[in-house]
Amino acid sequence: MTHSNAGRYADKHAPGRGPDEKIAAAVRSKAREGELACADAERISLEHGTAMAAVGRTLDLLEVRINRCQLGLFGYATEGKTVLPENPVIPEIEKEIRSRLSEGKLPCAAAWAIAAEKKIPRMKVSSACEALKIKIKPCQLGAF
Repeated sequence: MTHSNAGRYADKHAPGRGPDEKIAAAVRSKAREGELACADAERISLEHGTAMAAVGRTLDLLEVRINRCQLGLFGYATEGKTVLPENPVIPEIEKEIRSRLSEGKLPCAAAWAIAAEKKIPRMKVSSACEALKIKIKPCQLGAF
């Protein structure tokens, strides 16, 4: 959800179901001023053996904003998006990106997988997507 949805993130979810309390406790311990970095959300996911989507749902229900996206797409205060287009795009990376598109977009999880498989920084994949005019969506945490 966007910044304009602040205070209403929980509206994305069916009413009546609260957050997972173990995940919620971890979020509360790491969140600062109502925000949690994407990398901290990933750590919580790994520590609790749960999907990133479950952490994202808990963030929404607690009305905690995600910041510092590991792909550089959002959450960098005044800078907003920090990812810059890669020039030139490495053909092998372009091929990997294009092979994993879903409805013309690269899922965040696929971007992370490409980075892990190619042993390159995640931002390198998002930079290639910027140059190729390919949107990264959906976010594993449900931010977009």
